[in-house]
Amino acid sequence: SEMCIRDRPLALDDPNEEPPAELELALEDARAMALRNNLDVKVALMNPAIADQRVSEEEARFEAAMFSNIRYSKTDTPTSSLLSGSSVDASSADLGVRVPLRTGGTLTFDVAESRVKTNNIFSTLNPAYDTDASISLSQPLLRGAGVRANTHAIRIASYNRQITDARTKLEIINVLAAADRLYWRLYAARRQLEVRKQQYDLAQAQLEQAVRFVDSGRRSQIEVVRAEAGVAQRLEAIITAENDLRDRQREIKRAMNRAGLDMNTSTILIPATEPVPVLYELDPNSLVAQAKDNRMELLELEVQLAQDISTIDYLTNQALPQATFDYTYNLNGLGGTRRDAYDLMFDNRFSDHRFGLQLLVPLGNQAAESRVRQAWFTRRQRIATRQSREKLVELEVLNAIDQVEANWQRILAGRQRTILDGRLYEAEKRQFSLGLNTTNDVLEAQTNYADAQTAEILALTEYQIALVDLAYSTGTLLGKARIHWDPITPTESQ
Repeated sequence: SEMCIRDRPLALDDPNEEPPAELELALEDARAMALRNNLDVKVALMNPAIADQRVSEEEARFEAAMFSNIRYSKTDTPTSSLLSGSSVDASSADLGVRVPLRTGGTLTFDVAESRVKTNNIFSTLNPAYDTDASISLSQPLLRGAGVRANTHAIRIASYNRQITDARTKLEIINVLAAADRLYWRLYAARRQLEVRKQQYDLAQAQLEQAVRFVDSGRRSQIEVVRAEAGVAQRLEAIITAENDLRDRQREIKRAMNRAGLDMNTSTILIPATEPVPVLYELDPNSLVAQAKDNRMELLELEVQLAQDISTIDYLTNQALPQATFDYTYNLNGLGGTRRDAYDLMFDNRFSDHRFGLQLLVPLGNQAAESRVRQAWFTRRQRIATRQSREKLVELEVLNAIDQVEANWQRILAGRQRTILDGRLYEAEKRQFSLGLNTTNDVLEAQTNYADAQTAEILALTEYQIALVDLAYSTGTLLGKARIHWDPITPTESQ
């Protein structure tokens, strides 16, 4: 599967089913749909499989190869001497294996045979069979020598695979964080609409009470006008809150990209997950250290620094003079028949040893030395970038910690304000019943009470978003959301 969501099943199981008028949406459902249906995530999940194939491609450079040559010639030319034949029928074939070595050399095994038939009257063997079995080694001694120099491309491909994994994980984290934030903003918008509707109902009740008092002669007509103005204001607030809720629903529908739940559908999303206002004791030093270990951007820089070391070693090796040692050991066989030739070869009576040394020293090695210096400068630049990025990560973590703590204080303050403004509103209502104040006083208290409820809702949701931001800044969001991902490996038929 593309990824595993270790949570409860999706609320919508069949993408082709008719979307309901209302849909309860849990936070894990929003996460699952956003991750499964996000096209950028699907593209990113294929990158690790592509990077794996690139590593396999580089490793295949050391695969052995079999080679073979077959030749045949027939000549009939005039000669000026009886020592050479005018008609020669020759054929030859060889079969061998060439093995590239990780030390940079090449090991070759070769078995060759030839058959020559001529009209030369002095030819002792006619036809004559010639057989050879040879082992040869060609090994660089300076430039291109050593396992580390020759496996540089494999290491670079392996590091690129790690970078691809980090970038893929970062893409998943970004989508997950965005889904969480959109969910809590949807929750806040819906709760705010509920508050505005409650505020409207209270204003309507106040209007009805004012009408009764005016009809009984206890209050003047102005109280009814004030109450009607208050109802109109609350109605406008409901319209604004409903529009905001529709915007939040479209945003999260777009993020989930669920078939049958498009942005233009009329399905009302009802958040089923409630905020959990729990106070956490946060250790800044521990969280900063954790962020430096887990942040994908820092991990990518660490891998790039490892690439730089490998590149510097490789370019330093390429700046050396070129020296190549060659050795060949050959067994010779000859006979009037193929069997006689092979028997003589296997008797090992005739053998050759050949040694060679080739040396090439550049008189001016400026280009190679410039490449080495460039690699060193690139590494120093990347180290400075890492240090700057670490400071930025530390700043993000500390800011996220402060935001969590500030939003917790906002929750406490908002709760206290809601309780007090609720009591004040009830007191103003009693005062109005006793004729000691006006409708304006009741409506103002009611507005303050609604604003306090809204502030408390925003504090709750902002606290949840702050926890998401803290998990994101420390690189632990996947663990917090219990997400496990696997790369997509497409088949040839896909």
